[in-house]
Amino acid sequence: MASIESLDVRPIDAAHSDAVWPLSIEAGWNQNVADWRFMLGAGRGFGCVGPDGSWQASSLVLPLGQKLAWISMVLVTRDRRRGGVGTGLLKHCIEEVRSAGAVAGLDATELGRPIYLPLGFRDLYAIARWHFDDTRGAAISPPPGVSLRPLTAADLPRLALYDRPLTGMERPAILAHLALRQPSRAWIAEDVGKKIVGFVLGREGRMATSLGPAVADDEAIALALIAKAAESAPGPFIIDVPVAHRAVRAWLKGQGATTPRGYMRMTLGEAKGLGDPSHVFALAGPELG
Repeated sequence: MASIESLDVRPIDAAHSDAVWPLSIEAGWNQNVADWRFMLGAGRGFGCVGPDGSWQASSLVLPLGQKLAWISMVLVTRDRRRGGVGTGLLKHCIEEVRSAGAVAGLDATELGRPIYLPLGFRDLYAIARWHFDDTRGAAISPPPGVSLRPLTAADLPRLALYDRPLTGMERPAILAHLALRQPSRAWIAEDVGKKIVGFVLGREGRMATSLGPAVADDEAIALALIAKAAESAPGPFIIDVPVAHRAVRAWLKGQGATTPRGYMRMTLGEAKGLGDPSHVFALAGPELG
């Protein structure tokens, strides 16, 4: 069993994006090179290489403000699994977060959760990943007094201010990246006074378009936004939704969506506002928080 001390942990930076991408392909994940390049530029990557110099394992710490950091992309090639490499990199990331005086957060799969619990992580709320091909029927109208429009670059400062108290995350760079990444999926909801009451973003992936984050004052607004983003261009789609949101779940079932896997949002310590999904109707994804 590998320990942190015995692992030859090396930094992974954005220049390594093409070289490390095969790790997520082998795992069957949806990230593309643009995802890796953004994450490694915005966060800190750590990994291990094999005798031939190819990357055999990866991990990532993505700051979401001064008090919170997201751990993700803990991947190990088949040849090096069950040797403690993944756990060693996870512990390395935890120490990185602790040394910065922050709380670590992550979205755990069913297989990952039993590893995180003994390390002190605690459950916040359950998430379901949904897959569907295309939307069926007419768009969903927003509630009276609410209008939807395409999001513009000028909206981004207000968007970050709206997002922070509802999600517990400080992520202006992530929101700006996603808004510019696939503009046809970026929509904003406003009330009659032009106050932001919700937004949705999306991005193309290796296998499907990822819808999210979707943050809103209430579920009716969020559902109108998600439907609008989905109808803007063809699928297939994936979307990660907290299981508490029944109306979104019912709409997804109506689109023929299936949910083959779930996640558990977890933290190592207390992160203010992160444990309440009341206004979080779709996540940015397990790799982005």
